[in-house]
Amino acid sequence: MSDMGQAMERQVDVVIVGAGAAGLNAARELKRAGKSVLVLEARDRVGGRTESKVLPNGMTIDVGGQWVAPTQHRVHKLIEEFGLTIFPTYDKGLSILWLDGKKSTYTGVLPELEPVVNAELERAFAKLDEIVASIPVDTPWTAPDAAALDAKTFYGWTRETVESDFARYVLDSLATAAMSSDPSDLSMLHVAFYFASAGGVDMLTGTSGGGQDSRFVEGFQAISKGLARELDGDILFESPVRRIVQDESGVTVHSDRCVARGTHVVVALSPMIASRIAYAPALPAMRDQLMQRMPMGTAIKMMAVYDRPFWRDEGLNGLVFSDTALGLTYDNSPEDGSCGILLGFMEGRPGRIWGAKTPAEREAEVIASFERYFGPEARNYTHYVEKYWADEEWSRGCYAGVMPPGGWTGFGPELRKASGRIHWAGCETATEWMGYVEGALQSGERVTAEILAAR
Repeated sequence: MSDMGQAMERQVDVVIVGAGAAGLNAARELKRAGKSVLVLEARDRVGGRTESKVLPNGMTIDVGGQWVAPTQHRVHKLIEEFGLTIFPTYDKGLSILWLDGKKSTYTGVLPELEPVVNAELERAFAKLDEIVASIPVDTPWTAPDAAALDAKTFYGWTRETVESDFARYVLDSLATAAMSSDPSDLSMLHVAFYFASAGGVDMLTGTSGGGQDSRFVEGFQAISKGLARELDGDILFESPVRRIVQDESGVTVHSDRCVARGTHVVVALSPMIASRIAYAPALPAMRDQLMQRMPMGTAIKMMAVYDRPFWRDEGLNGLVFSDTALGLTYDNSPEDGSCGILLGFMEGRPGRIWGAKTPAEREAEVIASFERYFGPEARNYTHYVEKYWADEEWSRGCYAGVMPPGGWTGFGPELRKASGRIHWAGCETATEWMGYVEGALQSGERVTAEILAAR
C-alpha cells in the first residue's frame, strides 16, 4: 500500500517515526509539553524489539527484550507508574558448562577450570574492566587509546590478551551474548563502550543485581503499551515511512497511509532501518556513512514449555554455557513454578547459520540441546516458541546496531547530532544502557529536550 494519492494528511508539531519505547517516550513527553504529535509505526503494534505473547496456559512470555536491571531507573519508574510486576530471575543451584561434548556443573555466572586458566581469565577481566572504566560514554571516540581500540576487533583483542582456548571461549561468549554479534565483527572500542554504558561488565552480564536480574509478569511490551495510553489517536499503525522531505519551515513525512507535516521529525529507528528511508535533501554525508556502518546483530530466541521446571529437581538453575549452536540457556519459568520454561539463544554466527534453516530444524536442534543439558525429560515439552529477529521486516536483527572497527572514531560524533529538523532516537543513540529499553527511553528524553529548545 503506497499510493500517496489515497493517503490521509495530518498537520502536527512533531512527527515521530517508530512506536518503540524511544518514539513513544518522546511522543508522550512532547505531548505533555503542549506539542501535537503523530507517531507513524510500520508494524501493527507498539513495542519495537519488545514483543510479548500469551501461551496456551495463560502465561505471558517475551520473544524480544525481557530483563530488567536494578540500575535501569527509567524502566523502574514506569513499572511503578503503570502498576506492573517484576520478579527475580531464577538462579538457585548449579549452572552447566557444555564444552567439547562434555558436561560439568559449577556455581556462579561464569565457569572455572584449572588455576592457571582461572588466573589468566582474572587478569583479562581486570584489563577489560580497566578499559571499560576509561570510556567516556558521551564521547567514546575521545577515550584514551580510542584509535587503537577502534582499529581492532574484540576477537583480535582476546587473542592478544589470553592464550588458552577456554579463556578465549569465555571472552568470545561474553561479547556474543551481550551484542548478538560475532567477536570478529565488533570494534573493541564498541565492546568497551557497550559495557561502560551499562555500568560495567559485571552489571551487564550478571543475573541477580545485574542485567538479567528480573522479568515482567505482564511482559516487557507492557511498558510501551503503557506509554501509548496517553497517545490515543496519535499513533497510526501499518504505516511505514518511505520518504522525509525537509525545508526551511518544517518536514513532510510520507508513509503508506499518511502524509504528515510537522515542524520537526523524530526518527526513532535503528540506524540501519532509518537508512532505508529516502531523504530530501539528502542527509549530510557523514550521517549517511554512519548509518551504513551500524549493522544489526543476529539472534534467535527459543523457548520450550514443560509441565514443571523438572531440572530444579537436580539442583540446576537452568543456566548453561555451551560451545554448541545453542550457546546460552536460562530458566525462564514463572515465579511460582506453575510450569517450566527453558530459554535458549542462538546468537552471532550460529544465529546466521541456523536462521537459514527451517523452524522445524531449529526446534529439533533446540530440544536435542536441552536433552543433552538436562536429560531425556527435556523431550516432554508441551509447546515451542521462537523468534528470529533478523527475519522480522521492521527490525532485521537484534539486539541493536553495532559498530565495526573504525566506526566510533570515524563517525561517532554523528550518532546523536540532529540533521536539521530531523532528530535521531533509539537505543543505539543512548549513553546509558545502549541496546536496552532503558537506553531507548533515555534517547526519547534527549530528542524531546532538543525539540523544546529549538526555535
